[in-house]
Amino acid sequence: MTGKERILAKLRGEPTDSLPLMPITMMFAADLAGVPYGDYARDHRVLADAQVAVAGRFGFDYVSAISDPAREASDLGATVEWFDNQPPAIVESRALLDDKGKLAGLRLPDLSAPGRMRDRVEAVRLLAERAGATHIVEGWVEGPCAMSADLRGLNTLMLDFFDDPPFVEALFDFTVRMEVEFARAQVEAGATLIGVGDAAASLVGPKIYTQHVLPWEQRLIAAIRAMGVPVRLHICGNTKRIVEGMGQTGADIIDLDYPTPLGHARHAMRETQVLLGNIDPVRDLRDGTPESVEAALGECYRQAGAAYICGAGCEVPRGTPHANVEAMARFARGRR
Repeated sequence: MTGKERILAKLRGEPTDSLPLMPITMMFAADLAGVPYGDYARDHRVLADAQVAVAGRFGFDYVSAISDPAREASDLGATVEWFDNQPPAIVESRALLDDKGKLAGLRLPDLSAPGRMRDRVEAVRLLAERAGATHIVEGWVEGPCAMSADLRGLNTLMLDFFDDPPFVEALFDFTVRMEVEFARAQVEAGATLIGVGDAAASLVGPKIYTQHVLPWEQRLIAAIRAMGVPVRLHICGNTKRIVEGMGQTGADIIDLDYPTPLGHARHAMRETQVLLGNIDPVRDLRDGTPESVEAALGECYRQAGAAYICGAGCEVPRGTPHANVEAMARFARGRR
């Protein structure tokens, strides 16, 4: 099977020749290609070269256009700080929506115009041309909570949930409409799966998640799936308290960070929900040995059961020994 066939078969609940392998690589991929991360995040051609190289070197089943969470915010006018060899960062002290009244003046970005969102669309297009016949091509958008935190400021958004729920609803409505169109542009460019990153959602409790976040994640995911592609939901951090709700989002893949045991998630979700992950990227993957990597993945597989895709809890860290990534690939190819 090709990697593309393997992933799609797993999502349909059909037999596969081995476990799909879908670890997130960003800085690791740039380092492998010998390029500064600032160039990786700025130039779709650099990103595509690095993704094709890392997938080929380690036998990954997909390539991805993920790079950083600042693309949409950049095109909306947020202040972003750039670094030569680190991901760009949104300057929260100068949040674009420091005044709630500014939301009424925001307009959806023009995705046909030059910008960071357009650069991701072009990355998807290039990845589809170079690897789409054999690999899943993953586009990426921000989830409603993460995107709203990028625009409003994380701490301020957390207060808004209590102080002004109608404003949060209006903000989430704007972000979801924007991300649906961003996803659509990537699907039209050749994405065969869309990843949704909603990291800020890990910071709210189950009540706020269920009332304010989950309905908008469901709306976003349903709209993307209606485009004919599956969705991978990744929420960084400890999601133990909201994992049951994550299983209700409609995402085809629930990609869990390492603080949430896969057994806990499996108990909270339906048996057929595909789980991805989730060894500790630092202690198990970067700082481990090939033997300990395979052992940690074996425990993940045991807890998740058959509906499982192999990966780390979050991004493969830069500095991870190649032998440990090879061990991850070896584990995946030796299991079904």
